[in-house]
Amino acid sequence: MKVDSDLFVTMSDGVRVALRVYRPDAPGRYPALFAASPYRYDNDDVPETGAFLWHEIGPLRWYVEQGYAYVRLDIRGTGRSGGDYNFYDRRERRDLHEVIEWIAAQSWSNGRVGGFGQSYYARAQWCMAAERPPHLTCIAPYDGHTDLFGGWCYQGGIPSAFMSTWWNSIVRPINQNPANGAPPRAIACDLPWIISQHPSFDDFWREREIEDALTRVDIPVYSIGVWAKRDLHLNGNIIGYQKVRGPKKLRLSGAPSPGAAHKEFASQQFHETVLLPFYDHYLKGLDTPYLKRPAVEYAVRGDDALATAAEWPPQHMRYEAWYLGAERSGSVRSLNDGSLSPTAGSADGATSYRQPDASWTIGHVAMTPQGPDPVARVLTFTSAPLPEDVIIAGPAELVLYLSADRGDTDVIVRLSEQAAQDSKTADTKAAQAQPASTLVTKGWLRASHRAVDAEASRPGAPVLTHADPAPLQPGEVYELRIPLMPAAYRFRAGSRIRLEIAGTDSPLTDAQWWHVYTPDRAGTDTIHHSAAAPSRLLLPRLRG
Repeated sequence: MKVDSDLFVTMSDGVRVALRVYRPDAPGRYPALFAASPYRYDNDDVPETGAFLWHEIGPLRWYVEQGYAYVRLDIRGTGRSGGDYNFYDRRERRDLHEVIEWIAAQSWSNGRVGGFGQSYYARAQWCMAAERPPHLTCIAPYDGHTDLFGGWCYQGGIPSAFMSTWWNSIVRPINQNPANGAPPRAIACDLPWIISQHPSFDDFWREREIEDALTRVDIPVYSIGVWAKRDLHLNGNIIGYQKVRGPKKLRLSGAPSPGAAHKEFASQQFHETVLLPFYDHYLKGLDTPYLKRPAVEYAVRGDDALATAAEWPPQHMRYEAWYLGAERSGSVRSLNDGSLSPTAGSADGATSYRQPDASWTIGHVAMTPQGPDPVARVLTFTSAPLPEDVIIAGPAELVLYLSADRGDTDVIVRLSEQAAQDSKTADTKAAQAQPASTLVTKGWLRASHRAVDAEASRPGAPVLTHADPAPLQPGEVYELRIPLMPAAYRFRAGSRIRLEIAGTDSPLTDAQWWHVYTPDRAGTDTIHHSAAAPSRLLLPRLRG
């Protein structure tokens, strides 16, 4: 392998950006895989480990052995590159275009360039495609979102604590303290503060919006999402796949955790069986098994199965309503222990709760003698034991009728499968410890961000505008359409479907992807569930 490090390419505005090129040490012209991030190529040589989840470059040396050049760009303002970092703005995206054209013009290049990488690198691939440089031949974004505002910084309009962690605990430190004694790079940009100044979808975000541009993308796209990354990237892989119009396929991985997804992308076996056939076909013109794959392949969690479909969501999916009610399920210890039923109730009903709850300790989690309890001090609505398996596949929606005693409130929703219990001892067990459960998906909404894009929305999949937040009038009942991240899951017969609702979340339950809770959230919220206000969960159930 030949490594050309610290190559500098001058952009059209005069800024020089830095590249490292890995390529076969033999004469010839090779297709190029292009990866761009702020994680600086000086860190490529760190050991492959879960301790460095930002090390998302895949088995680059193995790809060189397969006859590819692998090009790494330090995004402007990071690593060795000049200029200032500015978070996927128009200029950063133009850099991607210009570097791709530079790659195609090199003596070692066959003129074909494919986007490559995970997470930030995957988002960069969506940006490459949106720029439509002539020599970008294909992209394969693994675990990368398309929507900066709602997919990364403000889920449902609620500010994410992840941005500060990512910027101040990852990007800045690894630039300041790179591997192999490389010179430090201090990054002056205070990105979390900048983002905090733009809490709604304004011109700052419009400059960084690429989803409209993706509708004009006609190159081959292999979008690979991860169910376990529902908090950050999952929906972007699905939306990006749906938007582009060229040859495309979608794969949704059942890797059980973000760490497992990192290991999957790092493994040579995954690339050999999944991604290499894609790149070999479009960048080398080889006849590979890629074209024979179904348009959509998705893991069904709870089933250890890989299902296929002609489109996403699957054609044989139909929405099924489950109504919130005041009747006790008798199966879980929570603030209300409400019910979830496929039959709408006729009685008037409402459930109120005050936040912050006196027992909340770390976010919404209460500390008990049995340990942290994330369910005891939130609202739950739980079904009866399921008489048969219920399989869902697609996006879900919670239609919630809510009133509050102040101008705004946050609603954070978790959908879980509650494990089957012995009916003779369920009440006793619930009094001592909570039943086992598995998280299926989540949703978020700041009530002032309730406006939906009527043209883009459909039943079960509302699209929020986030453009003009509208305060609540205290005491007035509002219909909130809360999107839940897409999921494919088998609820087993005998288990229960459980909906959990709170005004916040916790780093204990949501790891890196919890949300900021501020004093103005304090107050009383009321969930209405009646014939006039039928709060309900819309599940994408597979039939046939």
